[in-house]
Amino acid sequence: MKYMIIAGEASGDLHAANVIKSLRKIDASADIRFFGGDLMAKEAGRDPDLHYDQMNVMGFSEVLRKLPVILRNLRQAKALLREFRPDALILVDYPGFNLKLAKFAHKLHVPVHYFISPKVWAWKEWRVKKIKKYVDRLYSILPFEVGFYKKHHYDVTYVGNPSVQEIAYSLGHIPPKKHFMERQGLDDPRPIIALLPGSRRGEIRNNLPLMIAAAKRFPEFQYVVGAAPAVGEKFYREVAQDPGLKVTFGSTHTL
Repeated sequence: MKYMIIAGEASGDLHAANVIKSLRKIDASADIRFFGGDLMAKEAGRDPDLHYDQMNVMGFSEVLRKLPVILRNLRQAKALLREFRPDALILVDYPGFNLKLAKFAHKLHVPVHYFISPKVWAWKEWRVKKIKKYVDRLYSILPFEVGFYKKHHYDVTYVGNPSVQEIAYSLGHIPPKKHFMERQGLDDPRPIIALLPGSRRGEIRNNLPLMIAAAKRFPEFQYVVGAAPAVGEKFYREVAQDPGLKVTFGSTHTL
C-alpha cells in the first residue's frame, strides 16, 4: 500500500518514525512519502519530501511573517497528495496545517487517519466540526479524549501515549553518568539543571533567555540545554548571548 505521512515538528518526527517502523512490520512493501525529519527518513529509507525544519512556526506574529512559506508548503503537500494518491494519509498532530490538508484529501477521496488529536478540548473546540467532517479515523493518546469526542458524537480510538514507551526505552538504555558527561564534554562537577526550551525556533527565542536568567540564580548548579535536532548550535548561541553555554544534541532524554 501507499502511505503519505505529515509531521511538522520534532516530537511528531519521533512519533511518526515509530508509526513507520510498525507499518513496515505489517506491510513490508509499503511505499511511503512524507513531510518530516531524520528519524522518519531512517525508518522510511528515503529523504522527506519536505523537512519539518521548514515547517516550524508558532505564535500569531511568526505565522504572519512566514505566511508565504506556509502556503507554499501546503501547495507542495497538496501536489504530492494529488500525484502520489496514497491509500491512506496519516496526519500527526500539527493541526493548523494538517486539518487543511485533511479537507483536501477528503475531496480526493483519500482516507484520512489522524494520529495524536489536536488539543481541541483546551482551545479552538470548533475544530471538532472539521475533524468529524474530514477525518476518517482519529487515534488519541489521552484517555479522556474518548469521552470528550463522544459528547460530540464522534468515535475515536485510544492507543496510549507513545512518549511513555519512548522514555521507558531511553531510561532502559541510559549510559553511566560519567560516560555521558565525557561524551558531551561536560567537565563541570556541579549538578545539572536541564534547560528544554522547545523544538521550534520561536519557542527557543522566547523561552531560552528567561530559562538561563532563572538558572543563573543558582550558582551551585550548572545548566545545559537539550537541543532540538533540526536547530543548529549557532542559533542557540545567538539567542542565549551566553559565551559559556553548554548544548547537547540527540540526548535530551539522557540529559
